[in-house]
Amino acid sequence: MNNVVLIGRLTRDPELRYIPNTGTPVSTFSLAVDKQVSKEKKQEMEAKGQPTADFINIVVWGRQAENCANYLAKGRLTAVQGRIQSRTYDAKDGTRRYVTEVVGERVQFLEWGNENNSNFGSSDSDFSGIDGFEPVDDDNIPF
Repeated sequence: MNNVVLIGRLTRDPELRYIPNTGTPVSTFSLAVDKQVSKEKKQEMEAKGQPTADFINIVVWGRQAENCANYLAKGRLTAVQGRIQSRTYDAKDGTRRYVTEVVGERVQFLEWGNENNSNFGSSDSDFSGIDGFEPVDDDNIPF
């Protein structure tokens, strides 16, 4: 079984490209995922200049790739469910490069906007361009 679930913050804005022959959208970004260590251990690692997070490369395809590029930004908290993929390619200098990345099959936006200007839960937000999003009238919520 090859299944990965990550929650972290984007380290850079997503980069959107289209495959030349097919026009298929592909978005790439990386997540900083905190290591689960105690507060004391984290302070010790920071003092030694050791990373306290893992930086995971993510690749997303299709319509979801376009949504990531349009609605995610550096620093946003995001969840990714997918699978690990390893591949190789030959660089321009002739060396063989090895890449391990997560192919995101589901991406959940856990934060909208920034802390000072959050759109999350705002009634004037327009998310109609996101597949599967249907606005709900507050009067129709059963709780």
